[in-house]
Amino acid sequence: MLYPSPTQKLGMEAASEAVAQEHDKGSGASRTLWGDAWRRLRQNKLAIIAAVWIIFVALVAITADLWAPQLLGSPTAADTTQMAAQSLQPPSLEHPFGTDVTGRDILVRVIYGARISLTIGLLATAISTAIGLVMGALAAYYGGIWDTIIMRAADIFLAFPYVLFVLCLIAALGQSITNVFVAIGILGWPSIARVFRSAILSVKENDYVDAARAMGASDARIIARHIFPNSVASIVVYATMNIGSAILSEAAISFLGMGVQPPNPSWGIMIQDGQAYLMTAPWLMIMPGLAILSTVLAFTLLGDGLRDALDVKMKDA
Repeated sequence: MLYPSPTQKLGMEAASEAVAQEHDKGSGASRTLWGDAWRRLRQNKLAIIAAVWIIFVALVAITADLWAPQLLGSPTAADTTQMAAQSLQPPSLEHPFGTDVTGRDILVRVIYGARISLTIGLLATAISTAIGLVMGALAAYYGGIWDTIIMRAADIFLAFPYVLFVLCLIAALGQSITNVFVAIGILGWPSIARVFRSAILSVKENDYVDAARAMGASDARIIARHIFPNSVASIVVYATMNIGSAILSEAAISFLGMGVQPPNPSWGIMIQDGQAYLMTAPWLMIMPGLAILSTVLAFTLLGDGLRDALDVKMKDA
């Protein structure tokens, strides 16, 4: 058997490397963080199913005005002439989720409740994320007294019972949909601030940050152009999961009577209304409960998938 000489081995290795490089170029695969993350996310079947479900729920809720009232009836007003005949009907072809005590279709109320829950979840998360990013950046980048004050304030917020804190703030602001997501958003910043602070601390001592500082870049520019882009992955993951938490918070607050007010359809209000009929008409609680479960679970699974996809340690996986 003839063995290749050292020169031949080097030539073979160079040729293999060239072929590999040409393959990468020909495939057009992105080797950026977000390109690799998208490639790994597509391999996570549960995350993709969760994303599809979230998009489906959002599209159904957004387009509900175009078809839901015509097919299923109004989500708020009841037909008094048909109330007795339509009251507390079990799930059927005509009413897939059944009807409530006033004869309103549960499916149409769940659909419109999704609009309220998703809106509150997204807006509350946007508020808490914006506040958390600012507080986390101040605490991590400047440190010292800023870090002490902000982190001790976060400890106080986290030590206080969250739902009770939200109820007190809504009682002070007044009961409305706007005040619900404002209260949830304002009180949700400490966790995001902690996550962002940890992310910044891990990157702010890197050489490129020192180089930007030596070149005279301002603190705001360093944070916006160098630190934030390299810390945003953890925030994307946490914010995605936080939407589900905000939806749960809104449902709990509405269930306690301090959130969205009737006749507006809210999943929490629907569960509250159905608790008196748990034994005789369980679908009044089961259907909105399943809506909360599936939506929150979808955001959680999507967040888990994003966390795995954005993990740089899995880049070559």
